[in-house]
Amino acid sequence: MTLQEDRPAETVRAIDPSALQTARLTLRPPCFEDARAVAALVNDIRIAQNTTLIPYPYGLSDAHEWLRAINGNARDATYLITLHGGDVIGACGVTVRANGKAELGYWIGTQYWRQGYATEAARAAIDHAFTELGWDELQSGARISNPASRRVLEKCGFQWSGVGLYRIRSIASSAPFDRFRLERGIWSSLKDWGKAEHAM
Repeated sequence: MTLQEDRPAETVRAIDPSALQTARLTLRPPCFEDARAVAALVNDIRIAQNTTLIPYPYGLSDAHEWLRAINGNARDATYLITLHGGDVIGACGVTVRANGKAELGYWIGTQYWRQGYATEAARAAIDHAFTELGWDELQSGARISNPASRRVLEKCGFQWSGVGLYRIRSIASSAPFDRFRLERGIWSSLKDWGKAEHAM
């Protein structure tokens, strides 16, 4: 299977200035009232051990801290992933790192794994980052022991760029992560290919 075979013709459309909509999902900015839903989903070691910053156990105070910290930079765009019915199922977004580069990150509640939601949400965030936030390149990573996350990045057009050792807060240890990058030109080509394929 090639990267392009499962590209949708239209990745995302803006439904208002602060939310994005895909075929099955709405990505919207988090609010303080989301803390309980976030804490309930994230308090799972299977999520925490595949990210660098999420603690475990994860409680309501951790959710409050996260909600206060996100979107502090004008070029940050962190969203809660919700089903069209409103249920929160995860989070996805682009964050400016200390090195000034943009990093795509995401997590999905375990009960929603293996349904394509992470890929769908990531594509929406990527498109927003390139078309609205003006980024020319995005970076991301996936723990080597997490092939599902690696596959999400590959389906979005990210290209492998190396391996790095990163500290994982939840296990108080370091682990290797595959590193990936995606350039705006590659993303535009994939979108154009998907539109042409859909029109046939």
